[in-house]
Amino acid sequence: MSVKKTDLRREAGQRTRDGLQAAALELLAQRGQEGVTLREITDRAGANVAAVSYHFGSLKALCDSAIEHALERYLDAQMAELDSLGAAPTLQDVATAFARPMMRALAAGGEDLAVMRTVARVGIEPPQGWERLNEKFDLSRRKVLRVLTPNIPGVGQEELIFRTRCAAGLLNWLALAPIGSELATLSAERIERQLVPVVAGAFGGDAAPVG
Repeated sequence: MSVKKTDLRREAGQRTRDGLQAAALELLAQRGQEGVTLREITDRAGANVAAVSYHFGSLKALCDSAIEHALERYLDAQMAELDSLGAAPTLQDVATAFARPMMRALAAGGEDLAVMRTVARVGIEPPQGWERLNEKFDLSRRKVLRVLTPNIPGVGQEELIFRTRCAAGLLNWLALAPIGSELATLSAERIERQLVPVVAGAFGGDAAPVG
């Protein structure tokens, strides 16, 4: 019986932690880190202030954890798209898979795009102490290299990594720049038609427009 009670307490604690993270990310997406207060987060999550101290230690640690979680989800989505490619994907296929999580956010707009903008900010300027994600970044790059290499023969691995980082930076900038807001007014198909050749170009290839 005591084991069951312990499990229930652990599950309740995890729900509280997850709720605080989700509330923090929603508010961060709306206002940025400087505009978020501890009381707003706890009110939205239906938790008390002590829960933040217990689960995270501080407001800053909670915000960092929420953004880190969102960035990890973004990387997971990108890797899932790359893994779904066929045996011999074209450069255009690779560019589409690489950009699809961002294109989905641009097409959806609203909170999805706001969250992606938050992720993009930290992708451009990662806070200290996020070394835990280095392995996931490396894995994502390896997946890109695996499908890029056959499409761009004669280009070394170091150069391909550089191009991949440039393509990622382009997507981050796009989420934050005015042109990203312009793209968000278009249909998903139009966003893909305009953006995929640009990402393919960043990789160093010459992809024809989609459609």
